[in-house]
Amino acid sequence: MGDEPILEGHASDSGVRSGRSRGAAGGRCGPAAAGSGRGGRGGRRIRGQLPRRLPPRRPVQPPAALHPGRAEGAGTVVEVGPGVADVAVGDRVGWVEIPGTYAERAVVDSSRLVPLPDDIGFETAAAVLLQGMTAHYLVKDAYPVQGGDTVLVHAAAGGMGLLLTQLITHLGGRVIGTTSTTAKAELAKRAGAAEVILSSAVDDLAAEVRRLNGGQGLPVVFDGVGAHTFDASLASLRTRGHLVLFGAASGAVPPFDPIRLAHGGSLTLIRPSLGDFIADRSELLRRAAEVFEWVRSKALEVTVTGRYALSEAAQAHSDLEARRTTGKLLVVPDAAAIGRREETQS
Repeated sequence: MGDEPILEGHASDSGVRSGRSRGAAGGRCGPAAAGSGRGGRGGRRIRGQLPRRLPPRRPVQPPAALHPGRAEGAGTVVEVGPGVADVAVGDRVGWVEIPGTYAERAVVDSSRLVPLPDDIGFETAAAVLLQGMTAHYLVKDAYPVQGGDTVLVHAAAGGMGLLLTQLITHLGGRVIGTTSTTAKAELAKRAGAAEVILSSAVDDLAAEVRRLNGGQGLPVVFDGVGAHTFDASLASLRTRGHLVLFGAASGAVPPFDPIRLAHGGSLTLIRPSLGDFIADRSELLRRAAEVFEWVRSKALEVTVTGRYALSEAAQAHSDLEARRTTGKLLVVPDAAAIGRREETQS
């Protein structure tokens, strides 16, 4: 396999790399071929003009191989290269922010791997690392939630919303959540939401939020929905409130004049991304360790509501797009593929 480590595992397998990029099975990614050429001299005249040199043709670049997949997973290291010292063959690891995890084997830079404690299983790691660390920086850094804060969480029954609701409640905050159905509302309440608004049942979401908060605006809104909720999120804030816009499930927010923030009461808006909060390895490991500790103490409970074989990944996406899901979904290697691999290794 060359000088790069490879991993395989349960939820979405991974590999380790210490240099150049490789594909899921260890082959190099990139164009299979690239043509090049130069145009000759044009032979025609147009209204007496001299012949023109045509611009050179650009080389044809065939599309690179696509390795789809959400940027999170967990697995076992099956091979490492000579330059890798962070992990060893047999280590159980998880990772985030590494695209291409819909594979039985993948390649990951060893510095981005999180060693898994013995009491954290593959499914738990694959389900909690990315969203758990996102929830961690949201409530600890983007807006440090304090006891007594009333917080609005959009899509409170989604995978991210459930984790945020649990953590805000754990930190002493009070959650007002939004969901699309009564079944999802019950799920959000079980996670700790004090109030849940059915977004389809109210004409003025911000007015309902204020009503549930004694007529007052909120110190913070956590909004992972984006375009559909942005205006209501701003209108739900009190003077000097904070909008933490961490996603765009309904589409990107259209451009707007920042003077709206001043007119709303000197509001602040942050659009954070996990990568900037785990930029160095020490921060990555610190956040992961705190998330695992929350899992151990039951402050954070991972709700895996669906498991799909790797061959069913398209169905998982269809179910997500149709809003038929709640909680966290996992894609796992097909049982038949695992069986073939075990036969080969025995």
